Amino acid sequence: MTAAPADFARARSEFLRIDTPRVEDGAAIWRIARDSEVLDLNSSYSYLLWCRDFAATSVVARDENGAPIAFVTGYIRPDRPETLVVWQVAVDRAHRGKGLAATLLDALTTRVASEQGLASVETTITPDNTASDRLFTSFAQRHDVPLEQEVLFEGVLFPEGTHLPEVLYRIGPF
Repeated sequence: MTAAPADFARARSEFLRIDTPRVEDGAAIWRIARDSEVLDLNSSYSYLLWCRDFAATSVVARDENGAPIAFVTGYIRPDRPETLVVWQVAVDRAHRGKGLAATLLDALTTRVASEQGLASVETTITPDNTASDRLFTSFAQRHDVPLEQEVLFEGVLFPEGTHLPEVLYRIGPF
């Protein structure tokens, strides 16, 4: 599974580079998530831990000054070691609409596939998150793999009581 070289060249012309997150990036990643206004915001501490413990399954895009402008966080499912779970995807408002999220998702899955093997990608999306739905649907189409959807957690399971259901998107096999 590889992204087209032209996609990476186009993306690299718009920002400095795709990189592995570092602990120092945790605060910027937290701000990007907060400012997205659609992601469930985790504590700033959790983003620091994510950059330390799950850097190998996450990516950031950096601007010309080296600051994070977008990220994809993920982890390998313990019971399915060839499944990458994408936890969050966010792009700074000033850099949206340029295909950056798709470029990062392709770069991350290519890296994980080459380093440890990859049979499928999973993520959860609430029904009102049309941007994420389009991102993962187009990812499956670009890679010519099936996409299955099913409710993973009903909204009533969340303690807030007003949460929408989380729909599991299972993409693959590759």
